[in-house]
Amino acid sequence: MTGPAMVGDSFRLGYRFQRHWDVSMASAFFFGELGAGLFVVAMLYPSWPVLIMGLLITGIGKPWFHLTHMGVPNKSWRAILRPDRSWTSRGLIGIVFFSGAGVLYAGALATDGLVPLGDVWRVVAFLAALVVMTYQGFAMSHSTAIAIWSTALMPIASLLYALAGGAALMLVLEGVGAGLVHAPLAVLPAATLGLAGALLVLHASLLHAAYNGTPGAKLSARLLVRGRYAPAYLGVVVGVGIALPLVVLGLGGDSLPMRIVAAVGLLGGFYAFRVVIFKVGVYEPVMRFGGIRTPR
Repeated sequence: MTGPAMVGDSFRLGYRFQRHWDVSMASAFFFGELGAGLFVVAMLYPSWPVLIMGLLITGIGKPWFHLTHMGVPNKSWRAILRPDRSWTSRGLIGIVFFSGAGVLYAGALATDGLVPLGDVWRVVAFLAALVVMTYQGFAMSHSTAIAIWSTALMPIASLLYALAGGAALMLVLEGVGAGLVHAPLAVLPAATLGLAGALLVLHASLLHAAYNGTPGAKLSARLLVRGRYAPAYLGVVVGVGIALPLVVLGLGGDSLPMRIVAAVGLLGGFYAFRVVIFKVGVYEPVMRFGGIRTPR
């Protein structure tokens, strides 16, 4: 195909990868969404030990990888000061409310109501968890210079992956038992299967939108399905992360080993998606061209 190739940091005309958000940010996104998703799923039981586990995953994993990404960590607190114009600020506020209300709600459950206002903390924690699960997708969708991100599908992807990851992890915890879950939910395997199916539709929609979008979006889509990131995307994100859980859970695999296989596959695909979607982000060229050359 004809058209401009990747030009790196030169001043030539063409496509440039974004490299500001990479593996450390992908890890922060992953742990933030996974912990909030596990918390929401655990609210259905309810299981206070799993609630605490979700809070720890988000409260430790997400800040740790954010701090490894920042050049000046001691000034990171300033990010919370602009909720009127920044999804990062809104997300940080959501994490504060999620952590505080989540601890109080889990404490009310663990002490049989000795912590007052348990129902209030439950509602606040749930709403804050929704913010934590989706704000990163909203932040990405505002990146108009990177077309593969600039879509309403990004917050939907964040929400679906958070819930699917939380449900998959809960499948394993429910199977292990050990006092974590006292009343297993019979619908959980079917719900996890449904979420995996929804992820398949999500990826089909994402690729369809990209192929019918701007030149930068088309290039990112081709990198995902035919370029250097195709093995990670098709093999890990779609194959291991969606197809494998669909097959395992669709065949009625309800034993603990089968649940572990499904959960490892789905969580592996979740993490791979977070890394790959950053890797394929390219800035739109300053001028439009008739063709696209896919980097190998």
